Amino acid sequence: MCPNNSGNPRSTPPNAPPAAAELPPYSPQPIPNFAPTAPVVSKPSEWSTSLCSCCEDISSCITTCCCPCITFGQNAEIIDRGTTSCVGAGLVYYLLAHACCSCLYTCTYRKKLRSLFGLKEEPCADFFVHCCCHFCAICQEYRELQSHGFDPSVGWLANVDRWNRGGAMAPPNFATGMAR
Repeated sequence: MCPNNSGNPRSTPPNAPPAAAELPPYSPQPIPNFAPTAPVVSKPSEWSTSLCSCCEDISSCITTCCCPCITFGQNAEIIDRGTTSCVGAGLVYYLLAHACCSCLYTCTYRKKLRSLFGLKEEPCADFFVHCCCHFCAICQEYRELQSHGFDPSVGWLANVDRWNRGGAMAPPNFATGMAR
C-alpha cells in the first residue's frame, strides 16, 4: 500500500493523470489564421470593380447566371476562411433560393467581405444590393476576392497551400486594425 496525499489507502499509479477537480477549466483557443478579425478602418475603401462589371470575368459571370450556388459557395468558403465549405454554403443557398429568400443569406456574406477588406457599403445597403442585383453582387464579390489575391475556384486550403509553398501568390491583404 502506497501512501498518497489524501490519506486514502488506495494506491495511485505514478503516471496517472490528475483528478478532474485538479484540471484547469477548458477554454477553446482560436486557430491562428482562421479566426475572424474585426478590423478598425478609418475610411472605407472603394471596391476594385463596379457592381455592373460582370463581364470583366466572363467565366464567373456565366457560372453565376447558370448556377449561382457554385459561385456563392466558393465566395463563402474564402470569406469564412475555410470554416464553411463551398458545398455547404452552396447547398444552403440552393435551398433558400427555392424559398425565394437567398438574398437574406447572401447579404450577410457581403457584409463580412466588406468588413474583411474595409470596403464601402455601396451603391446601397447590402440587403438591397442582393435583392435588386443578386447575380451582379455575387459576381462582384468573386472579383473582389480575386483582386485581393484569392482564387475562389480552388477553395481555401489550396489558397493557403500556395502561400505556404511560396508560390507567385502572396497572402491577401486584409484591412488593418485591431482585432477583438
